Amino acid sequence: MKMHALGWALALAAASLAGPALAQGKKANPPTGEVTLVCEASYQPARTTWTRTVRIGYDKTRVRSVLIDGVPVYTFSVRDTVILTAVDNERIQIDTAAQTWTSDFRGQATGEGRCERQ
Repeated sequence: MKMHALGWALALAAASLAGPALAQGKKANPPTGEVTLVCEASYQPARTTWTRTVRIGYDKTRVRSVLIDGVPVYTFSVRDTVILTAVDNERIQIDTAAQTWTSDFRGQATGEGRCERQ
């Protein structure tokens, strides 16, 4: 797998920042970022629309945290560009590439919608 020039630059910058910390016996923190998606999910059969806010914390190698409406989810998995998780009885799939929200309340109701990056 080839690294792009930007990837090399980030790797070198991280190594240069980690060097002094490691020399002092401290653990270096990996570079992190955060993406916020605002999703307008339409729920059926109630025909209501909810605005859902998803914050995704990540570092260079993986997704580190997921918060939905300000509440951290306890567990999540990532399959390609899709984040799979659950909040209460709602099973949620967020496709970060297609920017879509899909959810299911254990067969009693469903939600679908588009997301926008903030």
